[in-house]
Amino acid sequence: MVVAAPASGSGKTTVATGLIAALRARGLAVSPHKVGPDYIDPGYHALAAGRPGRNLDPWLTGEDRVAPLFLHGASGCDVAVVEGVMGLFDGRGDTGFASTAHVARLLAAPVVLVVDAARQSRSVAALVHGFASFEPDVRVGGVVLNRVGSDRHEELCRSALDAAGVPVLGVVRRDDEVVTPSRHLGLIPAAEREPDAVRAVERLGDLIARSCDLDALLRLAATAPPLPGRPWDPAEQVRPVPGVRPVVAVAGGKAFTFSYAEHAELLRAAGADVAVFDPLRDEALPEGAAALVLGGGFPEVHAAELAANKPMLATVAAFDGPIVAECAGLLYLCEELDGQRMCGRVPGRARMTPTLTLGYRDAVAVAESPLTRPGERFHGHEFHRTTLTTGAAPLFRWAPTGRDGFGDARITASYLHLHWAGHPQAAQRLVSSSRSPSALR
Repeated sequence: MVVAAPASGSGKTTVATGLIAALRARGLAVSPHKVGPDYIDPGYHALAAGRPGRNLDPWLTGEDRVAPLFLHGASGCDVAVVEGVMGLFDGRGDTGFASTAHVARLLAAPVVLVVDAARQSRSVAALVHGFASFEPDVRVGGVVLNRVGSDRHEELCRSALDAAGVPVLGVVRRDDEVVTPSRHLGLIPAAEREPDAVRAVERLGDLIARSCDLDALLRLAATAPPLPGRPWDPAEQVRPVPGVRPVVAVAGGKAFTFSYAEHAELLRAAGADVAVFDPLRDEALPEGAAALVLGGGFPEVHAAELAANKPMLATVAAFDGPIVAECAGLLYLCEELDGQRMCGRVPGRARMTPTLTLGYRDAVAVAESPLTRPGERFHGHEFHRTTLTTGAAPLFRWAPTGRDGFGDARITASYLHLHWAGHPQAAQRLVSSSRSPSALR
């Protein structure tokens, strides 16, 4: 089932995460998914489900891969819960492409609409009717009312929705204890809040179990028809590079919390061993590291701690294998971040700004690097409140005036987040170049 809402802030993450936890507590194997590029919600989903949270994004991977990636992630599970993004019909720009509705259609899945009922009663029915009829091929199978204030408030909302013919599958009362802390880019990642995050997910599971009709929700999910085609298989996307398996060191810990599960799966399928290290705590890279992946996260929150780990800074500064850095990784590689010394591999200084840079990008590579060749097109996503001042030539350009990143024979560094399921050559090239510094093709 797809958990959607009329708008952001309606309670999708509360309901989806709690639903995953409640169903798992029943003994079900639950496959958690998130529409769009967001990394943070899948971290909470993973805590709730006990398995990786996975993203479904037609822009980043291509719409033809959405169903296969879903089947891959949901293999062996009893039920899948897909949390939407923004409002149900909000997609790229002024289109519905990559919206929650788009993904629901690709999966032929029923939609559970989470409606913030605060400050309205009978109007809830008009809102739900509009969403249920706006695109007839998107099936709204029921509603979960959120932030309901009293028994009388619930009675009024239920009565209106009964008359509209839309079943109410849950009623969630206001509960300030289940609010998840947030900051400048949204929710605080689960990896930064353990064990608090574990307790928060448990409370969400209890809340949804007592607030929603889990049996009715499971019956609704069972109406989704079988999907045609085969599950996505990383072994079919890349070929193993012969010889000794190189170690690809992937940054983790509190400063580097953003990662798509398929990246590690593709690296392993291409013939690498994946080892996680923490640039905040570890003073050395994993033994035998032949390539580095510095993904997304919040280095700006941990800049002083990253700068204080001088042995790791020196190790990364001197590393002579290929390095792939996205957003947080780009900041870690630059000379300074908010006045704190970083690795110095990317010329330039970064700082926090009040401006949010957000959106999908249709980028063209203009420089050769471990992952890119000039003229190649990449679908990516930007999401940051920092800016990098550099005199270096960019790695990517996009219309009308976008430019971003830094690339050379050893480094692919950019604000762009890529989903490698849409660009499997990224894993192939990284593993190949980690074996031979000249093997960039």
